[in-house]
Amino acid sequence: MWFLSSKVTVRESGILQGCCDCHCHLLPGVDDGVQAVEETWRILEIWQQMGMKEVWLTPHIMEDYPNMPTPLKERFARLTDAYTGSIMLHLAAEHMMDGPFLKRLNDGLVMPFGNNQDQLLVETSYYTPPMNMTETIERVKSSGYTPVLAHPERYQYMERKDYLRWKGHGVLFQLNIPSLVGAYGLEVMHKAEWLLKENMYDLCGTDTHNTEQVELFLESEISKKTIKRLSRIL
Repeated sequence: MWFLSSKVTVRESGILQGCCDCHCHLLPGVDDGVQAVEETWRILEIWQQMGMKEVWLTPHIMEDYPNMPTPLKERFARLTDAYTGSIMLHLAAEHMMDGPFLKRLNDGLVMPFGNNQDQLLVETSYYTPPMNMTETIERVKSSGYTPVLAHPERYQYMERKDYLRWKGHGVLFQLNIPSLVGAYGLEVMHKAEWLLKENMYDLCGTDTHNTEQVELFLESEISKKTIKRLSRIL
């Protein structure tokens, strides 16, 4: 019986009940996430069934996807006008700390999130940090934002000392919950488990890009020990 097991499926676990997803790619047709609005509706319907309360749509802003705030806001407005579900939807962005990032920051072409619109979701390459990462983080802070590093468990170049360093610089960490069920491989899962155990995470997201990811995530098993640790930030 499932209640005697040390693991349950994510679907059975109830961990998404009342959850706020602060990182996903559900705004259709703007990046490598959902392309058709019908798929957005389907995923939101599943999240509603799982008890999720809020979702921040965070399309990429980067060299490969040079999105601008105004068109994204217009597309989001059309989406929310047509949405009939109960989840509270918000719009922000996931900002790659690439070459154009500081200019976008200086020009006010970034999209913060949070209740006070004072947090900025940022990411780096999975393999190497930006050459000027310290300066970039400080520029984010001096612009009035708290930097939130998306899925730190996925950065191959980061080690324990790096995580401690960035936490010391006032950077918040956002967990991709699917990392905890092996969605990105065992190495990422083990780093996520360690960061969670060390209370390094501040926010959670699903980083959802498509329906297939959602179904695989919900049917994956998660340990009850991990659920208990995760409940502190969910």
